[in-house]
Formats: sequence, C-alpha cells, structure tokens
Amino acid sequence: MGKPTGFIEYPRELPADRPPEERIEDWEEFHLQLPAEKLRIQGARCMDCGIPFCHTGTLVNGTAQGCPIHNLIPEWNDLVYRGLWQEAYHRLSKTNNFPEFTSRVCPAPCEGSCTLGINEPPVTIKSIERAIIDKAFEEGWVVPEPPARRTGKKVAVVGSGPAGLACADQLNRAGHWVTVFERADRIGGLLIYGIPNMKLDKSIVQRRVDLMAAEGVEFVTSTEAGKDYAANKLLEEFDAAVLCGGATKPRDLPIEGRELDGIHFAMEFLRVNTKNLLDSDQKPGFSEKPGFSHLSARDKDVIVIGGGDTGTDCVATAVRHGCRSLTQFEILPQPPLERAQDNPWPQWPKIFRVDYGQEEAATVFGRDPRIFCIMTKKFVGDENGRVKELHTVQIEWEAGNNGRPRPVEVPGTAKVWPAQLVLLAMGFLGPEDTLLDGLGVERDQRSNAKARFGQFATTVEGVFAAGDMRRGQSLVVWAISDGRGAARECDRYLMGSTDLP
Repeated sequence: MGKPTGFIEYPRELPADRPPEERIEDWEEFHLQLPAEKLRIQGARCMDCGIPFCHTGTLVNGTAQGCPIHNLIPEWNDLVYRGLWQEAYHRLSKTNNFPEFTSRVCPAPCEGSCTLGINEPPVTIKSIERAIIDKAFEEGWVVPEPPARRTGKKVAVVGSGPAGLACADQLNRAGHWVTVFERADRIGGLLIYGIPNMKLDKSIVQRRVDLMAAEGVEFVTSTEAGKDYAANKLLEEFDAAVLCGGATKPRDLPIEGRELDGIHFAMEFLRVNTKNLLDSDQKPGFSEKPGFSHLSARDKDVIVIGGGDTGTDCVATAVRHGCRSLTQFEILPQPPLERAQDNPWPQWPKIFRVDYGQEEAATVFGRDPRIFCIMTKKFVGDENGRVKELHTVQIEWEAGNNGRPRPVEVPGTAKVWPAQLVLLAMGFLGPEDTLLDGLGVERDQRSNAKARFGQFATTVEGVFAAGDMRRGQSLVVWAISDGRGAARECDRYLMGSTDLP
C-alpha cells in the first residue's frame, strides 16, 4: 500500500449529507462528496491486511460477508491514494458493471468485513467507490465499447433490474445479440420504480441504459414476457433466455379490515410516486393534476408497517408529500448499538442505525418514527370503507417449543392509531407465476426459479435464472453478482466455453 501507516494516522471521515430540513423540499440526491484530497486520505486508511475480507463475497448466517461481486477494493483504494483515478476506474470496472448504482444504494457489506473494522471504524469504501465512478463519467472515461465481433447468437433477458442489466451487459460484451424485455414503461426495474429519486437519481440509471443501447443492447419496454410476449416465443426466437424478473410478490398482512381503501403495498406507493415525478414537474406537497395517478400522503396520518430499506423509502417519500403524522412499525426488537456476541466480525453488523428517512422524519416530527416489538391486530374503516385507524399490541419474543422465537402479546399494551394511509413494507415472497409457469420452470421450496448457484441453469433447456427470481429478495449487489454469473454460464452454453469472469 502507498501509506502503510495510514490507518493509524487518519480517522474515518464520511461526506456530509444535505441537511434534512433542506432536502425534504425536493427529490434530489442528498449525499454529498468529499474533495479529492480528503478522499486520497481515506484511501490511505486501507490496510495492507494480507487477507482482504472486504471482497470475499460469501454468505454467513444468511447475511453478506464482504463484496458479492469481489471488487478489488484494496487495489483501487491504493490507486486513489496515489492520485491515479483513471487506473482506479479501470480496476473498479473489472468487477462491477454499475458502480454508480452500488455506491449509492448498497449497504456496503464490504465495510462490515473490513479488517480495520475489528477495532476501528472501517475504511470508507462506499464513498470512494462513488467518487471513482462519478469522476470517470465527468472526465469522459466511460464511453460506449461495442464488442469487436458478433457471435450471431441471440439471447433474451427478461427483466431490466440490476440482475437483468448486468447479465445483458456481460452477454453483449461476449458478442451476443441481447434483447431485454421490461414490462414497465422505463428500463431499470427496481432501480427506477423501487428506489426513490433522492436515493438514486433516475438520470443516472438512464445514462447507463443509453450507454448499453449504444453498445448494441436492444431494450423492449411495456412488454411482459409470458403475457404480452408469449413464453414459447422466448424459446423459439432466441438461442437462450435468462430470467431476471425479480421476487415481486409482496408479503401481505391478512388481518381484519385488510380490504379497506387506503391500505397499499409499499412498492405500489413508491412506483406511482416515482412515475409521477418522472412524468411531471411533481414537487413536495404537490397538487393532484389531471392525467396522473396519485397516491399521496399529504395531510394524512401515515403508518408504515415494516422496518427495512423499503419501509425507510416510504417514510422519506411520505415526509416529502407533507404528511400530518408518521409512524413506522417493526415487529422485531430494536437492534443493539454494538455487535452482539453472536454477530462477530467479519459478518455484517446487525446494529441499530438511523437511516435517511428516519432522520428526516425526526427533523419534521421531533422523534424517530419507529416503534419496535409491535404487532398490528386489525384495521378499522369509516362509513365510506376507508381505513381510519389501526389496533396494535406490544409483543415480546420468547423461545417456542421448537426452539424458534415466537411473539407473545404483552397484556395491557393495546393501542389505537389514527391512519388514513397504511403502507405494507414487509418484504417479498417470491417471483410471480405467469412466466415461470408458461415456460415450465421448476421451483425450489421458496417458490423461486430452481437454478443452482454457480450454474444458473433452470430445468428447461437453454433457460437460466438470476437475481431475486432465483435467490429470493436480496441486495442490488447480489443481483449484479447473479446477473454476471448467469451471463457466464449462458455464454458457456451457447459457445461451449467462456471468457466471461
């Protein structure tokens, strides 16, 4: 490393975010960036640690340990320290098709496995990654690079989320003609309609899509494979197909009153609002306009049920609408402030964090919106069939007869909460059925497409699966890893061998 003692000399420093009271007035990205000189110092903190756990990319106890796409993190940290930004970009792009996405939305399991993180704050890997790719675009280093030759093989990629885009990018580099089918009106999958603009500006997604199109990838929007485009045509008109449709069945809450108006799945809320933002000049506190489908939190008591990233995105969106009150329910206990004994390094630290949405809600309402260990018992509606309140009870987690924790209601903790908008953000159960059934693809025990990791081939000849459709709901970076892996095996199937990593 260029600075062997950098981790001793320099403290961890993260770039500031835009102040919450400022950023809730718009839909622009809220992360700022450190100046180049400070980024060099942060790069110098990367240790000559011998075994860089940051890019091991494995699962331990169900959570990511290190970078799933095996980014060469110590190498580009050192290049940044030495001021060799273009070389750092080339090293980063060897393993990551879309660092402009991961550096914005990935929770950075690499940092959780940083060797320095054993007893010191870890290296600021994520912010350095973003600085590298942003500088690469600013300097014009990222340009279309169509393949030098074409194989004549045609591949259909179904779904344009991170797995589908990564797969398409790799297969196109191998020289195949790639067509990406997307049922929405824009390319990007959850990168477009599942993540709010302030977390990932949609112009950044479109910039990459335009680049891929210039390299020869064909994109077909507003076309659902298996419905608008018959499943059998994928097998008849293409030499292979890769299914990257995601795990889009939301987990429901089938309790009394679920049928009431005003109760929506989180993705419906996020999708409608992002589409409105892209189709109009929507601003916080917008007025409903003809021609747009609105699902507004303005002047409403909002309750978000679910404590993950999607729930946080709903919180941040509702704040920008100008909701009257905001509460977020989490059925699990509040995580500890420091690693628990059963969560040692280099596992991802399961600790209490305040994300951007909770910070913004606290700025507006004076408190963190989260309530832990709470269970919703029923929804109650008004005379017009709209939800008006929720009934809840606090719970404790106790060991059941099978040793697994079970929720036990705490007597005397029943409470009624006013609510005119309820958003269900409790995760996803698996992929939708239409395409998989149409192709005759077998499922695993969790209803995902059955395709072994490392091979990615389904039970149907010439059909592969990747991303959440294969592995279940996961991180964007795991989807990119899956997409790259499926492309490699698809290329091997088509050509007999492969040079793809």
